[in-house]
Amino acid sequence: MAKKAVKKATKKVVKKAVAKKAVKKVAKKATKKAVKKAPAKKVKRKVNPALFKPVTPSAALAEVVGSKPIPRSEVVKKIWVYIKANKLQDSKNKRMINADSKLKPVFSGKGQVSMFEMAKHLSKHLK
Repeated sequence: MAKKAVKKATKKVVKKAVAKKAVKKVAKKATKKAVKKAPAKKVKRKVNPALFKPVTPSAALAEVVGSKPIPRSEVVKKIWVYIKANKLQDSKNKRMINADSKLKPVFSGKGQVSMFEMAKHLSKHLK
């Protein structure tokens, strides 16, 4: 009886070992196939020239960024420089911007605007 129990136990151990080896082989083949595939070519995206088109800021916005026509991206950069220099970001919630006397007319009279709303308000002041 003891021999039968030993044989059964060894058969189980052997089956588990064989199953593990099979799983490892399948995993190796899958990784080899993934490695052999050529990487997809990256396509360079063309930059939209409209982003670099100079826009004229309104009088209210000109107080902050200047009156010369500049690209929209530069307007946003200058606004952020102004916000950082005057410490207008809310100390608790950095996504909120507190408007001072120059920014209040730009932000449609609101005292506080989220940074995501800021683009909406800026677009009204650019032509």
